[in-house]
Amino acid sequence: MGKTFAALNDTLTAFIERQPMFFVATAPTGAGGHVNLSPKGLAGTLSVVDRSTVAYIDLTGSGVETIAHLRDNGRVTLMFCAFDGPPMILRLFGDGEVLLPGTAGFAELRERFPSDLLAVRSIIVTHVDEVRTSCGYGVPLMTYEADRDDQRRWAERKGAAGVEQYWIDENSKSLDGLPGLP
Repeated sequence: MGKTFAALNDTLTAFIERQPMFFVATAPTGAGGHVNLSPKGLAGTLSVVDRSTVAYIDLTGSGVETIAHLRDNGRVTLMFCAFDGPPMILRLFGDGEVLLPGTAGFAELRERFPSDLLAVRSIIVTHVDEVRTSCGYGVPLMTYEADRDDQRRWAERKGAAGVEQYWIDENSKSLDGLPGLP
């Protein structure tokens, strides 16, 4: 049923590129703390850079757990589920890296994503060291309708200065008090 791979292949890359959403899981170092699992989506916000590197645009959200956890220990898992077609779950295990605007590598990777995205906090890069599939028999069949436009409308209402103030007020620390955005 399940298989393990050292890196992505063409079939798995095509599967990733067809998925309208995926999940990101991180956790802080040590006992306690919140394990974070975040749904991600929106067309064009994920890019398979190469067979062992995946990146996604991190748009402003209510929490900053992924960034804080990656800054703490770098551990990350991305999960993709087939909600249509043949069942499958694909997990990418690896080390994550947070690229903030203005840091090395950000501008080059930013070109891989739509230029009209608003309130971009960072780019999250996953350096994949293990790829695993599993059956996905328990994942329901669901139909994709459309991307939501709520994040865009929120960012437009806030404006650039309002988004930056939001980062200061809401994204400077994680739920566990770890550093988020600088």
